[in-house]
Amino acid sequence: MKRLFLWLLLAGVAGLSSCVPPQQIELIEREQRRLRSDTTNAQSEMELMRASLADTRANLQQLQREFGVLKENIEETRYQVGRQIGQSNLQGDQRIKVLESRVAKLDEVVKAQELQLKLREEELNKLREATQGLQAPPAAAAEPAGLLAEVWAGETEAVKRDYEIAWSALDKKDYRLAIQRFRDFIKRYPKSNLADNAQYWIGESHYALREFDRAILEFDAVRRNYPQGEKVPAALLKQGYSFAELGEKVNARLILQDVIEKYPQSAEALKAKQKLKTLES
Repeated sequence: MKRLFLWLLLAGVAGLSSCVPPQQIELIEREQRRLRSDTTNAQSEMELMRASLADTRANLQQLQREFGVLKENIEETRYQVGRQIGQSNLQGDQRIKVLESRVAKLDEVVKAQELQLKLREEELNKLREATQGLQAPPAAAAEPAGLLAEVWAGETEAVKRDYEIAWSALDKKDYRLAIQRFRDFIKRYPKSNLADNAQYWIGESHYALREFDRAILEFDAVRRNYPQGEKVPAALLKQGYSFAELGEKVNARLILQDVIEKYPQSAEALKAKQKLKTLES
């Protein structure tokens, strides 16, 4: 509204330019140039806000889905602790309490995301009002930095292309973009042989961002959704690493021991043994 008032004021003054000294005309022209620059900046801010808003919505939806999964994990963890890991009930209860605590934390995150989403929508509406009637220039399409060399036989060219696009973001260490693209890949090709890889790299991206709570959830999704996949040992290993980074040594030991018992001949088992030694020291 303030900018609209200024534009109207400048338009009125321009109509009287014939009666205004040259110094004032120059001042008016400078003010017009400044307002054009402000409008361009507002358009850029609006585009950035749209991108951020879309990312926030995606994160919020993912967090809400994780609530249901975590509730199932509580009972599943109790069963696994008793049957597969063979640890005491006390340790099993402690791990369950950790998951319940993580549910409560995620609840707080969702509420914070909702508030942030509301604030951003309000800011975006204000920017739209300030730049009403102006058209933003079309955004240039980004070219991928490179293609993933390894592709799996049997996949269509579309699947390979979309996987390579997601991988290129990860390769450039643009982890936020990689997370979004791998999520899109899984939604688009849920039956692909590369789906478990995509889920694993989502966990690795959160791990690289030091978002260890989120990494634990994403690595656990590899085990739940793709139990026969080749990425399960690596996902369990990095899940153990994530618990260790959070200082939760009991849970880290449980997971790492699980890797050793289930996949004794794997490279991940060797790494798990080495990590257990560092936790014991």
